[in-house]
Amino acid sequence: MRGVDEAALRRQNAEAPRVPDLGRRVVALFRPYRGRIAVTALLVVVGAALGVVPPLVIQRVFDEALFPPGGRVQLPLLAWLVGLMIGLYVLSAVVGVVQTWFTSNIGNRVTGDLRVRMFEHLQSMELGFFTRTKTGVIQSRLQNDVGGVSGVLTSTFTSILGNTVTVIASLVAMVLIDWRLTLIALVIMPPLVIVQRRVGQVRARIASETQQSLSELTAITQETLSVSGILLSKSFNRQRTESARYADENRNQVRLQVRQAMSGQGFFAVVHVLMASVPAVIYLVAGLIMAWDLGTITAGAIVAFTTVQARLLQPLTSLMRVALEVQTSAALFARIFEYLDLRPAITDAPDAIEVEDAPGPLGRIEFRDVVFRYPDASGQTRPTLDGVSFVAEPGQQVAFVGPSGAGKTTVLYLTPRLYEASDGAVLFAGADVRRLRHESIIDHVGIVSQETYLFHATIRDNLRYAKPDATDAEIEQACRQANIHHIIAGFEQGYDTVVGERGYRLSGGEKQRIAIARVLLKDPPVLLLDEATSALDTVSERIVQDALEAAARGRTTLTIAHRLSTVIDADVIHVVEAGRIVESGTHSELLGGDPDPRGRGGGRLTRGRPRCRATSRRRVSGPALRPPAGRRRAPRRTPDPDARGRGRPGAARPSRGSCVRAPRARLAAPRAAARRAPRASRRGMRVGPRGAPRPG
Repeated sequence: MRGVDEAALRRQNAEAPRVPDLGRRVVALFRPYRGRIAVTALLVVVGAALGVVPPLVIQRVFDEALFPPGGRVQLPLLAWLVGLMIGLYVLSAVVGVVQTWFTSNIGNRVTGDLRVRMFEHLQSMELGFFTRTKTGVIQSRLQNDVGGVSGVLTSTFTSILGNTVTVIASLVAMVLIDWRLTLIALVIMPPLVIVQRRVGQVRARIASETQQSLSELTAITQETLSVSGILLSKSFNRQRTESARYADENRNQVRLQVRQAMSGQGFFAVVHVLMASVPAVIYLVAGLIMAWDLGTITAGAIVAFTTVQARLLQPLTSLMRVALEVQTSAALFARIFEYLDLRPAITDAPDAIEVEDAPGPLGRIEFRDVVFRYPDASGQTRPTLDGVSFVAEPGQQVAFVGPSGAGKTTVLYLTPRLYEASDGAVLFAGADVRRLRHESIIDHVGIVSQETYLFHATIRDNLRYAKPDATDAEIEQACRQANIHHIIAGFEQGYDTVVGERGYRLSGGEKQRIAIARVLLKDPPVLLLDEATSALDTVSERIVQDALEAAARGRTTLTIAHRLSTVIDADVIHVVEAGRIVESGTHSELLGGDPDPRGRGGGRLTRGRPRCRATSRRRVSGPALRPPAGRRRAPRRTPDPDARGRGRPGAARPSRGSCVRAPRARLAAPRAAARRAPRASRRGMRVGPRGAPRPG
């Protein structure tokens, strides 16, 4: 991670988060499948018991059929015993197949439930959680961590139960065959258990570090291999840097994977050697017993005992491996439940009501002395919003202008309660948004942002995201209102055209108009426009602005202004500076009502300001309001030091020869002449003979 001490971060994550009652919560995941688990448990017990019976039959084969006391082979008994052994093996195999089906079914369903549960929980988290958490880290928790415990959920239960039953049954059979040999076989068990516990702790630590490394790899992949990431790396010729960054983390991942694979291998090698050596020791002990006349041991007993003991090796080793896997997966389960235990900062009150039941008129928005700080902001910094109050009546168009970082976008985020106000109250339809169901608020709000997001799907599917049951006629009507239907109709596949990741196969204006059509299809009474045209060229801006004007008709509209055409007809304009509304009024009121088309009047926001040397007009404010296109050269984007750290685009700086920004200017100088200018001129075209537009 850039700017982060990776070694310290990995050391921190190597310690799995402490989750109370972790074992109980893991067991609770299986509760919906109690019936199937009971059937599986019965099959496991039957299968384990069937596996222990053949060694006992082998003892009878040797002692009663092959080497009977009379010395004559008993062929009928031998045939019957051999047939019994074969039948037991067949029955055990059938039980094993059925048991595997039940086991796989339960385990994968529990894994799927856990994955969906985490996804749904992440969907309920507030917007602030995603702005402060890397997408790759979230994806790693959802995919790598849940995938890492999948094997434990799928096979651990049956493995523990089946192997436990097998071990107990084998021990009982060994005692029945010869208790003296059983004592010799059990001497090696305590040291193995102690060593196994130590190895498990080491593997758990390595597993946590491995998952953290996987999380970082996922984050790097998501950042650099997205379309935006590829464009960025190619623009700055940083492909080698990103490849080296990925290779470094990949080397760390390979190292951890090798450590995880090798940890415990020496232990299991020792276990295997000891368990495999037991039959040889048994032969020696049996010989000593017979040589020293300490008792009698038949050949059948020795063969049966070593057969049972050999069968004990596999389940005993499996139990130790399962114990290690459980210890290893504990870190992954802790990471999963750590996310599941996160509580959304924005939740519905127990007595929350629907917007339709609110006391005020639908579409009315009011801010009352609202103060807001972002959750990760220092308490020493000034609030993003500080005592903001305004009212937007139903159907009214309200605009917010001001420099970058003034708090304009935050006003839009607080309106549908994407963030919670730190102080004061935000009212929607006359009710505090904290008393309304959040989903109900969202159902009545449409948002068009500066950065349009489209899925890698068809245009039709992207539009139906707003209204899944929309008919083709409704989709077409929304696109006509958004001035995009004729463009879509010109595509070879029409509405079935795949737009590509994030809509990169479309131009900026086309994407914005599809986003507007999507909002129109939703048909909300409140519309929030967050600098929806700021990234477009002049012609596209005018077309999209026409679509926005059509979309805003009859709706309460809050607009963050970037250009003059966005707010010139607004019912009220609020000027925002440093988190406060410092001026309010219509466009003409804020400019002092000067009818001079050249903007040389004495509006109260321009009075006393020195004139611009290049045009003899008064200084303007930069990004707040701009003159119509064609009246001055397009600005070039430069970083705004005031916006640094807020994730907002830099302010636009006029090119040489145009008006420059005054230190505390609030509005641009263009006047009502913009309204009287020919439409072609507003679109960046010059008017030719007889009013015909021609390229400028």
